[in-house]
Amino acid sequence: MKILASGDIHGDRDLAQRLAEKAEKEKVDLVVLCGDLTYAEQSTDNIIGPFVKKKKKVILIPGNHETVATADFLADLYGVTNLHGYSIKVGDVGLFGAGGANIGLFQLNEDEFYKLLKKGHDKIKNSKKQIMITHVHPTGTKMEKLTTVFPGSKGVEKAVRAFKPDILLCSHVHEAEGIEEKIGKTKVINVGREGKIIEI
Repeated sequence: MKILASGDIHGDRDLAQRLAEKAEKEKVDLVVLCGDLTYAEQSTDNIIGPFVKKKKKVILIPGNHETVATADFLADLYGVTNLHGYSIKVGDVGLFGAGGANIGLFQLNEDEFYKLLKKGHDKIKNSKKQIMITHVHPTGTKMEKLTTVFPGSKGVEKAVRAFKPDILLCSHVHEAEGIEEKIGKTKVINVGREGKIIEI
């Protein structure tokens, strides 16, 4: 499976169009959007549409710049999947996720992060490959050290250590775009705005 993952689009329609073209060119099976699709709930136009026009399967989660309601609205409008607190299977790969962050318009506490991720993981725990999708990064990572404003999440770190997914895709810290590191056997990737191709 080939995935194009991106986050922090923040209503940038030109960026969404470029990413959709990249998804088509790279013949990806799945597009994963790791939150902050909008800028403070504004600018929802033409953020998901370009991917749908290219007939790509899209999974999204809310970031700290939009609520679950906005993520649900976009998912319903375009017929895509909001993975917040849920899971989906694509072949042998199980994906589960939780959006939001510990700051901003859509805040969760650490216990909520863990419970939402556990709820999603319970349904795909027997999948051969497992991918966790969050907006915020785990505590104790290099990503956390690149910002004084955005703390990592203890709930996300706890979920990584408990469920041991193969990959965790996140965004949130713009300065950490492209960074890859490990927590146990889990590869943690900050996918960034320009998007990252991941092959499973």
